[in-house]
Amino acid sequence: MHLNSRLIFEKHARRLFRDGLRVLEIGPNKFPSTYQEIVGNATITWETLDIFECDNLTYVAANEYEFPIPDETFDIVLSGQVIEHVRKIWIWMKELSRVCKRGGRVVTVNPVSWRYHEAPIDCWRIYPEGMKALYEDAGLETSMSKCESLEPLPFSTWSFIRAVSKSLFGRRRSYQWPVADTISIGVKQ
Repeated sequence: MHLNSRLIFEKHARRLFRDGLRVLEIGPNKFPSTYQEIVGNATITWETLDIFECDNLTYVAANEYEFPIPDETFDIVLSGQVIEHVRKIWIWMKELSRVCKRGGRVVTVNPVSWRYHEAPIDCWRIYPEGMKALYEDAGLETSMSKCESLEPLPFSTWSFIRAVSKSLFGRRRSYQWPVADTISIGVKQ
């Protein structure tokens, strides 16, 4: 998980994770996941789901559109760096909404400026207006959706110009574009 994803989660979503909640994290990066470590609340029941079998998962889904979970089970449904790997995101988002309790929240963090990365596929980069449309279609009221880069820039303006010049003339690329992610929070109606 990249730094910007952690930073925007801490800034915008961490406050939602209160004592005694039941959370579903889709596609955790490890066990416990980075998000679970950031939250650091042992009173939360933190469950996990993925389409790839792993001993530590709570649920394994047969596919990305059908979770083996009853309706309205979770207070928070969280996914970070997952939506870009889902082909039919409009169907997937409805499944996240289905397993979320009424009044519960769906939290999605997705890359906007990240490079193409198959895992096993890479399909989407979504800005706030696109996330709002997906949330609305899934019966979620968007309480917040923002595209942001919180990582410190690794270069000054002059070093950036020098790096781009080197790149244009076939020399080694020595810069990295700022990473931006969209974080969205929706409330199930």
